[in-house]
Amino acid sequence: LKPAAHALFKKLKDEELELLVQVVESRGAWESGCVLAPRGDPRGVKQGLPPQVLLCRLFRWPDLHQSHELKHLCYCAGSQGVCGDLPVLCCNPHHFSRLAVPGIPGAPCPTLCPHTPSVPTPLGPSSCLAQSCPGGDSSTLPLPDTSLSWSTIKDGCWCKLAYWEYRTRVGRLYAVHEASVNVFCELPWGSGFCLAQLPAAYRSCAVRRARGKIGRGLLLSREPGGIWAYNRSEHPMFVSSPTLSPPGACGLTVLKVLPGYSAKVFDYEWAGGRGGWQLPGEGPCDPHSIRISFAKGWGPCYSRQFITSCPCWLEVLLNQPR
Repeated sequence: LKPAAHALFKKLKDEELELLVQVVESRGAWESGCVLAPRGDPRGVKQGLPPQVLLCRLFRWPDLHQSHELKHLCYCAGSQGVCGDLPVLCCNPHHFSRLAVPGIPGAPCPTLCPHTPSVPTPLGPSSCLAQSCPGGDSSTLPLPDTSLSWSTIKDGCWCKLAYWEYRTRVGRLYAVHEASVNVFCELPWGSGFCLAQLPAAYRSCAVRRARGKIGRGLLLSREPGGIWAYNRSEHPMFVSSPTLSPPGACGLTVLKVLPGYSAKVFDYEWAGGRGGWQLPGEGPCDPHSIRISFAKGWGPCYSRQFITSCPCWLEVLLNQPR
């Protein structure tokens, strides 16, 4: 890659090179501007690699092959179509993520079918509409006082975030009004939902260990058609939502999202044709919610059957799409 990289560097302006150095040295710790490179003819580049693929392969993912494996992050001009008609394109390696889809690292965990033995669940999170009740109709159980449904949010935000440690919610709900939000414990530059500022009366060793792995956390963005989550930390995160399960699935799908990967964690179109979200052993839950566990997975592939057994996790309560 060295000859191709040097050929590309010669085409960049001095300010573009300085920005690239800052981005690479900080490993994308802050939301930098676009590094614009001339489009050119990819056939004239060694190995035929587009500029963005070349730099992402050089500085982030040596096993990257093609541009369709990449996704622009929401703060990149390329994601907004700004670069579409220009003779330049963004090749900032930290303006891209890799796609977490079935068939590549980050594939979803198999679903939990009715014949699979389930473990009795503890009391579920606040957005659960009801808990399954032996010998009775769970749909008749009253809503907890802390519940929040997507259809009841009237203050203009598109989602609210709830941070949980096992079965205990820590801190208040965080309302999101901007198109994207960072959720993190440690972020040198930037703003958003800082979990390190949330006090708790008691934290076990397991919770403290898990919190130490959150680091830069994730970027949650509302984009056309759905919600995307980008893993900015150095450890995997695990996601479930009703639209991650394939049509006709009989249970829970948990998607493992590796560091540097993005996943479409909620699809508005799919959600429009679905009813409630029935989780095995947990009862029906809010169909417009997303659950994200930091560093620890749950479900049929793990010893933790339910997300309430995970030490640190995030609940995303979505407003009605407009």
